[in-house]
This record gives sequence, structure tokens and C-alpha cells, in this order.
Amino acid sequence: MSTSPSRPRPSGPPIVIAHRGASGYLPEHTLVAKAYAHALGADFLEQDVVLTRDGVPVVFHDLVLEEVTDVAERFPARRRADGHWYVIDFDYRELSTLAVRERIAAGGALAYPGRFAERLPLRIQTLADELAFVRGLNASTGRRAGVYTEVKSPAFHRAAGLDPSPLVVRTLAQFGYRGRDDGAYLQCFDAGELARIRFELGCDLKLVQLIGENDWNESDTDYDDLRTAAGLRRIAAFADAIGPWIPHVVRWPAAGAAPQFTSLVADAHAAGLAVHPYTLRLDQLPEHARDADAVQRALFDGAGVDGLFTDFCDATLRFLGRR
Repeated sequence: MSTSPSRPRPSGPPIVIAHRGASGYLPEHTLVAKAYAHALGADFLEQDVVLTRDGVPVVFHDLVLEEVTDVAERFPARRRADGHWYVIDFDYRELSTLAVRERIAAGGALAYPGRFAERLPLRIQTLADELAFVRGLNASTGRRAGVYTEVKSPAFHRAAGLDPSPLVVRTLAQFGYRGRDDGAYLQCFDAGELARIRFELGCDLKLVQLIGENDWNESDTDYDDLRTAAGLRRIAAFADAIGPWIPHVVRWPAAGAAPQFTSLVADAHAAGLAVHPYTLRLDQLPEHARDADAVQRALFDGAGVDGLFTDFCDATLRFLGRR
């Protein structure tokens, strides 16, 4: 770690990505959360995509349903032996009857206390329906927000006999998202899958290699290796950007200490890659960070990142002087 910042961003203002919508204020990935993020001024709205049993791409973060829906009440007998209800075990018609709520932790309390606690008939939507919704908002408001879509867990889906990437790429293309200038990013944690999307599927969208920790990994992607200068150069052969975890860019070693920067942003920029870290949460700041502005100052002014995933896009827009 180094206490000196990396070089500045290559060019252009940083983008603000609404992480699962305005998820600090409304249940994640619901259309109301996307509408509010659009109204707040987010540059891009994120869609995580998983498949239903009948092969429908739906906008949902988890492979399992129980933390953000009432599936346990509606379909108690559909729980697997491991105690979970899986999206892939349900047809879309069944999923569309579930009510989506704020994420809960073990014991039933809100995972993020103070967030939206009401139980309303919010629903899971298809990727096509969400893209139509964004298109409608862009048309009716005259303000164009882009989409930032993730193919979730491709290896898990293929093991179950389904292949999400072609369906996601095809659906995006149907809504006019085909090339690098079309207001869309496509992201994945699996480096092999992202290369497949570029070369085998012929996708010309801006692609983003997500970077996590190796012990989070469900694929054979070695994130420690990808964070090296050589690894970043390999990513640049098929991707346009990386999406690292915030502590991969900057950390605070102790309360009151100066931020310590890694070389990740400088190395990524040297490879020609933009950097969009995840996720700023006002109610779950990085360890020892003083406040949200300190985090954003370190990321934008210190590290020189090119964008940020945030649950609270208004706070980031305000920091950037855009609200």
C-alpha cells in the first residue's frame, strides 16, 4: 500500500451508477427504485440478471429468493434441502406473484436498519420489462440514463442446463444496446465468460471485469492475479473497464489515519481500462473511513476513479457538484 495517490483519470467526468437502483431508499431492483434513481440523476442504472426455470432473464441480485421476497410464505414446500429457495426453481409466472421487500438479515431484521421497511406489492420484473421502463423514462423526461447490466453466476446456470449470456446480450440488442456508444455496460465476475461474451458471442458493448476476493469466487477466476499489472493487461484484451471492491483501491488502516492507496487505478489506466469501484453505502462505510465524503474524496480526487457504484446516488452527485 502507498499513501500517494495514483495518476488522474484518463479523460471525461466520472459516472454515477445507481447500484440496484436507488437501493438506499427503496427495495433493490424494483422499478420504483429504478425510477427514483433516474429522477435523482444517476448516469447509469444497474441490472443484475439471473434466469428462471423457463429461461426468462429477470432483474434480481441473488440466486436465492428468501432475503428480499416473501417466497417462504408463498411457497413453503419449494425450499431445497440446503434451506434456500432458488430463482432457477421457479417459472417467471410464479416469481411474478412474489412481493419484493427490503433485504433482511438472519432473524428477520433489516440488513440495513433505517431503510425502507414497508411491505408493498413490489414485483420482480424481466430484463426486457426493465429496459422498456428505462426507455420510457428517458423518452418522457428527456434525460438519458444508461444501463449497466450484470450476467450473474454463468457457471451455476450452465450446470442447471441454462446459458444466460446469449439471452442477456440478445435482450440488450433488442433495445438498441449493441455497441460501445449505445449507453450500456455489460459486466461479469467470471473472466472466462466475459471473454466469451466478447469473442464467441461477438458483443461490442463496453464490457466490465468485476473483481472480488478469491474466497467469494464461484468460478476459477483468480482475482489476486487480475489485480496485478500483467493481469490488467490481459483484461484489456477483452474488456473496457474493471469494477473492483472499494478496498482494492483505498483503505484506512485505523480511525483518523490517512487513506492508503493501492496501484490498481494507475495500473488499470496504464492498460487502458476505466475503473468503477463498488459500492458506496452511507450506512455501511469502509472500515475506519470518517464519512461518505472522505470515501468519495479518496476515490475521485485521490485515486482518480472513473465512476462509482452507490446505493445513494444523490450523495455522490452532490459530492461531484451535480446536485
